[in-house]
Amino acid sequence: MTGNSDKKKCVVAVRVRGTISALREARETLKLLNLTRNNYAVLINDSPSFLGMLKAAQSFITWGEASKATIALLLKERGKFAGNKKLTEEKVQKAGYESINDLVEAVFNCSVDYWKLPNIQPIFRLHPPTKGFKGKVKKSFRAGGASGYRGDKINDLVERMV
Repeated sequence: MTGNSDKKKCVVAVRVRGTISALREARETLKLLNLTRNNYAVLINDSPSFLGMLKAAQSFITWGEASKATIALLLKERGKFAGNKKLTEEKVQKAGYESINDLVEAVFNCSVDYWKLPNIQPIFRLHPPTKGFKGKVKKSFRAGGASGYRGDKINDLVERMV
């Protein structure tokens, strides 16, 4: 999950479960990640501070390394500016990028933090996955459930949710 190399990876985190009777630490961590509702997703990098936050709330979210195609799909289909306006080529050019593909490249290489971009919503509102989650949301992914670290398989889940 964490590489010893200096190259950072972009991570997608998706909230899969509600927080009724959750520990206070987990609820606060989800707020800090802007995952305030089920089926919300965020793009973050794999720095140790973010990985610690993901592990603190691992019973309520699932995460993994995003591919460039997944990031492009999220930005083009579900990316929003402030005021709930769709992410378009003209507005991305006003934000300082040539096109949406340049923004995708910058986010994928972690040269820019997506959640820090001005006037862009840091979250993606997704649909529930087509044909549902595979297994129970209360079990970890390794135990046949939906929560926790899932590596590259997050791309399949996000594709079903967009």
